[in-house]
This record gives sequence, C-alpha cells and structure tokens, in this order.
Amino acid sequence: MVFIAAELTMIVTSVLVLLPFAVRDPSLAEGGPLPPAPLLTMLVAPPVAAALVAVAGTALFGGGARLGRVSRELAWRWSRRDTAWGLGIGALGLAITLPAGAVWASLVGTDNAESAVGEVFNGAHLSIGVGLAAFVGVWLIAPLCEEVLFRGVLWRALERWRWNRWVIFAATTVVFSIAHLELLRTPLLLVLAIPIGLARLFTGNLLAGVVAHQVNNFLPAVALLFSTTGMLGF
Repeated sequence: MVFIAAELTMIVTSVLVLLPFAVRDPSLAEGGPLPPAPLLTMLVAPPVAAALVAVAGTALFGGGARLGRVSRELAWRWSRRDTAWGLGIGALGLAITLPAGAVWASLVGTDNAESAVGEVFNGAHLSIGVGLAAFVGVWLIAPLCEEVLFRGVLWRALERWRWNRWVIFAATTVVFSIAHLELLRTPLLLVLAIPIGLARLFTGNLLAGVVAHQVNNFLPAVALLFSTTGMLGF
C-alpha cells in the first residue's frame, strides 16, 4: 500500500505542478514548450514527493521497533564497501547499457529512443544555474527517490511475502521499467535496470543500488546539461 500511495503521489504531483502553468498558457496542455520553472519543477517535485510519502509510510506502518525503522525497513546503511560495489557494478553496467542504448536507437530511430526527460527538455534553453539544477536532479535526486520506491519499499514488501530474492530482483526490475510509463522504451529500461537491481541484490544495501543508478544517470545528466545550456557548443 505504501508503494502504491507513493506512485499515485508522483502522478498527482506531476499534474498539480503542470496545471497552473497550463491554465495560464493553454498551449502547454497541447504540447507546447515549457518555460524553465515548470521544467525544473516537473523534473524534481514528483519523485521527491513520492519518496517522502514512501519514507513517511515506512515510518508509520513498517515493522519492528520505531527507532531506526526507516533505515532498517529500506535496508539503507552507510558502508564504504557497498558504495564501492555500487560504483563498480554501475560502471560495469555501462558496458552493457551504452551498447544496448545504441542498438535500441538504431532500431527505433533516434527521436523515438529519447527518454521522457529528453523529450521534455528538447529544444529548451536554460541558464547555467537552472541547467546545473536539472543536472543534479537527473544525476543524484531522481535515482535516490526512485530507488527508495522500487528497491526500497517495493523490495521490502515482496520480502515480507517471502518471495525468493531473485524473483524479487526480477519483479522490481520489471515494475521499475513499466512504471516509467514509456512504452516504447520499456525493453531498454529493463536492460538499464539490471545492474541497479544486482547492486541491491548482491549487497543487501539500498545504498549500493542508489549509487549504481546514479552512475547510470551521470552521462545522460551531462548530455542534458550541455544540450540545454549550450556548453561546449552543444
């Protein structure tokens, strides 16, 4: 229930963020270009709101003693070793995900292979400050929030049902891919999610999955920064 509430929060927040701007400028509801303020808010607010609901729900309804409940239930703990595992698996994962992305783009076409974030920011011209904020959002904030939902709350819920850990890995990978609501990119998202899930599986630590996810998102975040701010002539 906590996971579903968090997912619904993400959808509702997306609508609520866009609604005032769409009322002011009806062309936005028809796919018109978004100005920088709603662009950045749409990027950051929905996942942050969903993660806050997930953490609050875990604190209220999670099992065991209240002290340390959130970190225990989400399997979050600081560990240099697990951070290194996340970095290593994330980096090794790029050897799979980058070629997979190239193959996918060649199959469906470059325009169709673009992510939802890429489509929203396509053609946007941002200041350096807003561009850097979007970079941080894609690289650090979105992966953290998404991992709290999928390989934190959802993973723990499936553990409570006593599912095999490899089945949990597979299930959360599939749900992660579908929940992005990018039907055409779902097969590619499945591939991208594999190293992230493996980092969580092998270490038993959500932190490792977060780090692996952030490694995966670093290059797209850099590309977004350069393309929207004109840095390096992009």
